[in-house]
Amino acid sequence: MPEGGGRFLEGGIMNWALEELLGADFGDLRLSDRVIQLVGKLSERPGASVPEACGDMAATKAAYRFWNNAAVSPKKVLESHVQQTARRASEHSVVLVAQDTTEINLTGHRKTTGLGYLGSTECRGLMMHNLLAISPEGTPLGVLHEHFWARPPEEMGKRKSRNRRTLSEKESQRWLNGVTAAEAALPDHPHVVVVGDRESDLYDLFAMARNSRTDLLVRIRDRRRRVEHPAKYLGNAIGESPARCETTVEVPRADGRPSRQATLTLRWEQLTVRRPANHLGEAPEEPVRLWFLSAREENPPPGQSPIDWLLASTLPIHGLKDALRLLTWYLHRWRIEQFHFVLKSGCRIERLQLETAEAMKTAIATFSIVAWRLLWLTYEARCRPQAACTRVLDEETWQVAYRALHPRSPLPATSPSLLEATRWIARLGGFLGRKHDGQPGVTTLWRGWRRLEDLLIGYRLAANIAPQPPPASNEDCG
Repeated sequence: MPEGGGRFLEGGIMNWALEELLGADFGDLRLSDRVIQLVGKLSERPGASVPEACGDMAATKAAYRFWNNAAVSPKKVLESHVQQTARRASEHSVVLVAQDTTEINLTGHRKTTGLGYLGSTECRGLMMHNLLAISPEGTPLGVLHEHFWARPPEEMGKRKSRNRRTLSEKESQRWLNGVTAAEAALPDHPHVVVVGDRESDLYDLFAMARNSRTDLLVRIRDRRRRVEHPAKYLGNAIGESPARCETTVEVPRADGRPSRQATLTLRWEQLTVRRPANHLGEAPEEPVRLWFLSAREENPPPGQSPIDWLLASTLPIHGLKDALRLLTWYLHRWRIEQFHFVLKSGCRIERLQLETAEAMKTAIATFSIVAWRLLWLTYEARCRPQAACTRVLDEETWQVAYRALHPRSPLPATSPSLLEATRWIARLGGFLGRKHDGQPGVTTLWRGWRRLEDLLIGYRLAANIAPQPPPASNEDCG
C-alpha cells in the first residue's frame, strides 16, 4: 500500500481513489500517495479551483509540484486506472471502445510554453485524443488511452502540403493508433468493438491489420466512395436497398440541440469498398468487404434537421437484431463527448494555470480519472438502478445526503438503492426530480457531489465539537 494510503479509508468518497490508483508506480511511494490524495480531493469538489479542492496552501503546492515533476507523466498517472478499466471490461463479453478528439483551448494562458495553434494562430492550446471503454449497456468503464499533441504555429494554413502526405504523416493516423492502443490495453479481451464518428471514416482504418477479436463501427462521411455495385457509389447503393423496418431511438443532446426521440428507417447491405484511386498510403490494394447500416429519419419534427446516419462495420448484419445492436452501440459513442464535456465544463481544465504544456497534460490526465468517475456514477445508476448504493457510498455519506433532504424524517432502516441515492445527490445539485424530468444528468450530479462534501465536513465538525457530558464526581451534591 502506498505510504499514508490507510488514511483514505476514513472517508467514503475517497475510498474509490485508493482502490483505483493503488497500483500507481512512479518509482517513489510519495508520488503514488500523492496521486491518490489528489484524485480523491478533486473528486470531492468537482468544479472547484485547485486551491479550493486541496483545502490549504501546502496541499495546493504539493499538487502543482506533482504535475511539474519530471518523473510524472500522463501515462504514469493513468496506468493504474487503465488496469482497473481493463478489469471492469473483463466482466463483459463485449466492450465498446469509443475514440474521439477534442481541443483544449488555453488561449488566455500567455505564459504557458509548448502550446500550439487551434482554429487560428490567435487560438492556442493542445489537441487531445481519447479512448473510453464502455459496456454494451452504456456504462463508461474508464479511460484506456490519452494522446496529446501541439500543432506547430508554422504549419498553420499549409493544407495543400498536408494533402500530399501519406496518412502516417498526418494527424489522421491517430485513428489507426487508437485501434492499436485499444488492443494493447485489452490484450486478453474476447471481443473489442472500436467505435468512431465521421472523422474516423478512413479507408486505411478499415484496411489495417487488426486482432481477430477486434471489430470496427464507424459513421461514414464519404458517401461517394466507390463500391462494387451497379450504382457505383456507396450512397446510391444504400439508397437502392429496401427499407427493412422502423425503430425509435433517443437522440442524445449535442451542439445546443436538446435530446429527442426520432423514428428511423433502417436499411442494411454488405458491400465491397474499393481503394481510392488517388490514395496515398500503405493500405493494401485489395478491396474491403463491409456491412453498412443506414438509419434515416423520414419525417423529422418541424424545425429539426433529419437524422441521417450511415454506419460501416466489420460486424455482420444478419437481421433486425444485429442492426438494432449496432445502432445502440453507436449511440453509446456519445459517452465520450460527455466525458469531454465533464472535463471542460465540470472539471474546468481549461482554467488550470500551469507553466508548461507537459505539466498541463499531466494535470488533464489526473482530472480525466475524476471526470470518468462522475460519468460512471451517472450511468451506473441508470444501468443498475436497484444495486445497493454502498457500491459508491459508505453509510455516513448516504445518511448525510438523506438528512439534508429529509431533516424531520428518521433514517431508512436499510441502505437505499443506487438510483435513489444518486437522485438525492442530484437534488442537492439542483435536480428537481419531477415526473417529466427523467434521470439526473452529470451536471446536477457534480454540483450535488460538491455540496454533499461541504455537508459532510460540517457534519464531522459538529460531531467533534458537540458538548460532552461532564465527568462523574465523587463529591456529595450537598
